[in-house]
Amino acid sequence: MAKIVMIGAGSTVFARNLIGDILSFPELADSTIALVDIDAERLRTSEIVAHRVAEALGAHPVIEATTDRREALPGADYVINMIQVGGYPAALVDFEIPKKYGLRQTIGDTLGIGGIMRALRTIPVLVEIGRDMEELCPDALFLNYVNPMAINTWAFAEATRIRTVGLCHSVQHTLQDLADDLGVPVEEIDFLAAGINHMCFYLRLKRKGEDLYPALRRLAAEGRVREDDRVRYEMLRRTGYFVTESSEHFAEYVPYFIRGQNPELIERYNIPLDEYPRRCEAQIADWERLRRELEAGQGVLEVRRSVEYASLIIHSLETGQPRVIYGNVRNDRLIDNLPEGCVVEVPVLVDRNGLQPTRVGELPPVLAALMRTNINVQELTVRAALTGRREYVYQAAMLDPHTAAELTLDEIWALVDEMLQAHAAWLPQFQAKAAQAVPAAAAPAALEQAA
Repeated sequence: MAKIVMIGAGSTVFARNLIGDILSFPELADSTIALVDIDAERLRTSEIVAHRVAEALGAHPVIEATTDRREALPGADYVINMIQVGGYPAALVDFEIPKKYGLRQTIGDTLGIGGIMRALRTIPVLVEIGRDMEELCPDALFLNYVNPMAINTWAFAEATRIRTVGLCHSVQHTLQDLADDLGVPVEEIDFLAAGINHMCFYLRLKRKGEDLYPALRRLAAEGRVREDDRVRYEMLRRTGYFVTESSEHFAEYVPYFIRGQNPELIERYNIPLDEYPRRCEAQIADWERLRRELEAGQGVLEVRRSVEYASLIIHSLETGQPRVIYGNVRNDRLIDNLPEGCVVEVPVLVDRNGLQPTRVGELPPVLAALMRTNINVQELTVRAALTGRREYVYQAAMLDPHTAAELTLDEIWALVDEMLQAHAAWLPQFQAKAAQAVPAAAAPAALEQAA
């Protein structure tokens, strides 16, 4: 039976969904599931939930729980990562300090100053996990669910020898949104999507051979779109394609929508500023309620299959049943007009032979150009995290589309200094004296040596 290690399993609701997905397959019902979290209280709650899920499904897994990942990793076939380094307090810093500079965010976990800082906190921990896996389970597959997805997956793939794939649910969720908007059954939609995580676009949308894009464009032209999805439909009008990530996410990856000097834009596109802290507070309240119910032996634990890909990948690798999922993988000649070696989101065939990404070729020029503005920030952030060089942090922030649209270079430098100081406990490698001027660029050979 497969051994599946979940790191960050104190994310109880998400862990519950993944465990339910895994154990709902008869071939995986007797797997070993090892739960790992540094928070013993949250881990205990997740362990109770895991047993309740198994009982509800009539499965008989071996369930283990430990705060020491090295204890869990030996013999692992799959390692699912769902950590949040620094937790809610660190994420709140990512919002509150930029506000002082007039820089507002919605989610702050993928790009922008929030995404950069989250990546810098997370990547060192991912590399440590990778080193442990190289020693204790070198053949295991690392399934990463942690944002910023592209940056984290890029850094992990570059710094370790472990097989990895980054997993998101935006392709699946948005497909359902489009089906609802168009009034068609989701299972009847034939589609192809490709790009980078959270900036992946549907290149093909058909139903029974009919192109669905004209109907989508009519919705946009007539203003018949959902109140919370104005940004994506506006981008459809401007580019001709629909993006897989939600409007509140996408608004902060481009310079067009969140402008402090133009609050009318915020209202026109119904952009929910500070959305992520609100979600965190709601999730913390939900966890507290769940914990109290479990400890009191109350509540009904409903187990329903989610749209997450992790269980499908594991099942296909274990049984050989072929499936196509959307995964984040290195761009090894998969998308021609994006940089080699960056991380792209493409269809991936999964069967007993492993994960086999699909070559897409060239994207429409406007989509590739939009993505490269984000990839620039991703690359510099990866280099900053893997080399500890502070200048790359400044430069990543200065090239970020949203940040550059709002702040001057001096403001960006000052913001980065303040953010690095606020996160000093998580980022000791960047605590050298703040830079006073633009540093000279390093030669490529020096970069490789530093990495």
